[in-house]
Amino acid sequence: MKSQIFKILTRIAFSLFLTFSSCSTDSDADFLPAREIFNEGYGSDPMQTMDVFLPTERTREDTPLLIYIHGGAWIDGDKSEFLQVKAILEEQFPGYAFVSLNYRLYDFLTGKNGIEDQEQDIISALEYIESQLSNWNISDDLIISGASAGGHLALLHAYKNNTLDLKGAIAFFPPTDLIELYGFNNLTASALNELIGGSPSTAASIYQDLSPVRFVDAVEVPTIFFHGDLDNVVPISQSQILEDALRVANVRHQFTLVPGQGHGFTSETYTQLLKEAKEFIGEF
Repeated sequence: MKSQIFKILTRIAFSLFLTFSSCSTDSDADFLPAREIFNEGYGSDPMQTMDVFLPTERTREDTPLLIYIHGGAWIDGDKSEFLQVKAILEEQFPGYAFVSLNYRLYDFLTGKNGIEDQEQDIISALEYIESQLSNWNISDDLIISGASAGGHLALLHAYKNNTLDLKGAIAFFPPTDLIELYGFNNLTASALNELIGGSPSTAASIYQDLSPVRFVDAVEVPTIFFHGDLDNVVPISQSQILEDALRVANVRHQFTLVPGQGHGFTSETYTQLLKEAKEFIGEF
């Protein structure tokens, strides 16, 4: 009799175990600790990598993703730039996942990896990210962001190559109209000659095709951007040109002029500006 009761209780316990096990999946928030993935490849080139930062308690429904693209005049820089603002972003964008992208940098010796190639890298990176959203257990609510050349590449993708219904774009002191930028100074003109393979007079169509401001009508991505009035690398007129284009196209946007600062801001300023960015982006 005792053995029969034991068998019955055992079966009940096993049945309950199966029931609760069937209700639990890898996507349950309680079973997903924070995770960091470094140097995840999205292409065959060693520079085509990304770092991925996944929060705890993430879900496919409620965990947006912010993508960051580093600066460096299209010739320098690294995805580790993200680490300078990582803590601020985590504070201002709680519950978000983050991806920081590398892309192929221009090589003056070989003439390879110009801005057109870098544009294709961002396309490839976003396609890879899309393929991994389920594996990473995060939602398809994506924000793209970047600083300087990274801001340019972020805006170019948002306006020209956006196939993922990006929810917003955030840019710091971005180049937006390369034809206008060419005339800023001799150093800028020389660099763009190399990066694009000609001047606006010899390669006008390429300059236009690589200028985010030329595509603001294509996809209405809400955009917030920041620029210091003492910037001597990317003139503030680049953001003013973008603001005018967004206004004409009736795209929701916010432009914040940062007085007394140049091409790069203090930590306190970044904290305030990213707070503004989160308020602008809002909730999904």
